[in-house]
Amino acid sequence: MWKNIFAPKKEISKGLYTSAGILAFLLFILVWSILSYTGMVNPLFLPSPGKVIDTAIKLFAQGDILQDIRISFTRVSLGFLLAALIGVPLGTLMGTLRIMEGFFEPILGFIRYMPATAFIPLFILWIGLGEGEKMAVIFFGTFFQLTLMVMDVTKNVQNELVEVSYTLGASKVQIFNKVILPASLPGIVDTLRITFGWAWTYLVVAEIVGASSGLGYMIMQSSRFLRPDKIFVGIIIIGLMGLITDILFKVIYRASFSWMRKEGA
Repeated sequence: MWKNIFAPKKEISKGLYTSAGILAFLLFILVWSILSYTGMVNPLFLPSPGKVIDTAIKLFAQGDILQDIRISFTRVSLGFLLAALIGVPLGTLMGTLRIMEGFFEPILGFIRYMPATAFIPLFILWIGLGEGEKMAVIFFGTFFQLTLMVMDVTKNVQNELVEVSYTLGASKVQIFNKVILPASLPGIVDTLRITFGWAWTYLVVAEIVGASSGLGYMIMQSSRFLRPDKIFVGIIIIGLMGLITDILFKVIYRASFSWMRKEGA
């Protein structure tokens, strides 16, 4: 078991894999504790883990933060769901049909380099300051990358499978439904897992303007009132929620594609 730790592409035990992840978190907390408890960093900039835990307990006891979590989760989920509902079919078609790739890939590749934050004034002008504007930011931040990644997944389906299907007399529709789509699904689910993580990173940006609730709003308000402990609570909650959704996607992946050997998933 130990001899494979630093061997490229070699398997390690599940226990060792899990222990490595736990160790990373413990080291992070250790460094954080040293910097904060020893006074090496001003508490105004880096509150101690104890202070953050105490603040989190108080916020959950008051109950308002539960509402912020619910609202933020809804915004992220709906924005990402809309991106997936459009991006997955479009990306699959782009990876299957060269004409679709030739038509959509240049414009999508061009727009994906534009920062979502730069479009916030336009979203406000077009949509207003309601929930639609916030979900539009999350949609814009994930749609283009998601679509192009799904396209790449679909394009990577082995041509031999398609050629053999043609040889056996399969129609174009059958090749798509019976060969390309099933072969692409594992990669598509993995792409959704990765891009859902990106959706969480746009939450604070989406809630900067015109918001009166949500974790991003709480973080921005805490910054104005010099409450780094509340900022850390909000950031940690976003990280934990992202981690939970990532784990759920991995569970779905394993349950749906148990025949796939996915290292580290």
